[in-house]
Amino acid sequence: MAKALILIGGTVMGSGLLYVQAAQRLGLQPITLSADPTRYDHFAAKGAETIRVDTDDLDALIRECSRLRAIYDIAGITSAADSFYATVSKLCRHFDLSGPNPEAIEQCLDKYTQRQLLAASGVPIPAYRLAANAADVEDSAAEIGLPVIIKPAVGSGSVGVRLCRTADEVIEHTNSLLGGQHIWRSAPRILVEEFAQGPYYSADIMGNEVIGVCTGDFGRPPHFVFREFTHPAPLTDDEYKCIADVSLSSLQALGLGWGPTNIELRWTKRGPVVIEVNPRLAGGTNPKLVQLAYGVDLVTEHIKLVIGEEWDLRRRHSQTAAAQFLVPDRDGILDWIDGESPAADVPGVAEVKFYIKSQTPIVRKGDYRDCIGYVIAASPSLEQSKAILRHAIDLIHWSITPLRTDSRSDSKDSKLT
Repeated sequence: MAKALILIGGTVMGSGLLYVQAAQRLGLQPITLSADPTRYDHFAAKGAETIRVDTDDLDALIRECSRLRAIYDIAGITSAADSFYATVSKLCRHFDLSGPNPEAIEQCLDKYTQRQLLAASGVPIPAYRLAANAADVEDSAAEIGLPVIIKPAVGSGSVGVRLCRTADEVIEHTNSLLGGQHIWRSAPRILVEEFAQGPYYSADIMGNEVIGVCTGDFGRPPHFVFREFTHPAPLTDDEYKCIADVSLSSLQALGLGWGPTNIELRWTKRGPVVIEVNPRLAGGTNPKLVQLAYGVDLVTEHIKLVIGEEWDLRRRHSQTAAAQFLVPDRDGILDWIDGESPAADVPGVAEVKFYIKSQTPIVRKGDYRDCIGYVIAASPSLEQSKAILRHAIDLIHWSITPLRTDSRSDSKDSKLT
């Protein structure tokens, strides 16, 4: 009987395909259960099976996994998306498979509960309040003091997250969240928190071991759309130890420590302050950056843990890996995009990826969905990696015809880089 790895949901822009490929290298048949299999048609080209299931229905998932168990030896169940991670933990417990603790995952995915547990353990975090309506949000912002971050208490990818510098911006964004522009899976709960100002860092952890710390840069406020990532972050030994200590304290406070965790921080006047603890691998380019920087394949090692094999987290080399994301500066229709092959041919470039094709509508959301592609480079030094990225990015061009805003608007082409 063939061994299978069950993947719940998937990520079009994230690590879903990496999990499929890593599972196959380990001799497993990857099977994705998704509410919309058409989003993962490219998985089929890689020899992976995708089955339609309501991923919000735990009983339906149990029934489908039970059916598959009559055909395959299910070696493990996991996901590349944090929105399904609590469900994964429950499925693992139901089928007596290796997996994270469901209670720890659920309380971590609720940002307010996460904040409470971190604060109770003395982990440095921003000041915060929970609000259920517009009046609560305004009162909370006034108590904390502007500027503040306003975001849904449950969510990921910076969806619905905004920096508000004035009372008017607080009201505007709150009305947007509560007025139908944000999809709530339950009653609206909004987190209002202090804006922790300082450089951004992210710690990648497997079990209780810090694999590495990266740094990232965002586009212009008020949104938090990543523009760059660098692994490892340029830190002194003392700074690295400080971030690692705070990160491991966060795991202990939240009852985590099985499998992967990604912890986002800001280095403020108080030192490292925890912004968010994600009980899963960081998505997007991060697994590739870690592999290029340290020689550790986080996706493969995670799957090994899931199927009960011993993982190997030893660093095999030391490089600087950097990613730059392609982010348009306007809405419109993408007329064309080119330069993928010339950019990929630049010595030191590890990967070039375009998420979209010509004639695709672009409607910016102010979150991870604004990214239309990326370039990754690696070399022995930060300066060299940055130079490689600049050279490659200069070879990529695209044109966007702006959307008409009224009947008097004239469409025009623009080329961005």
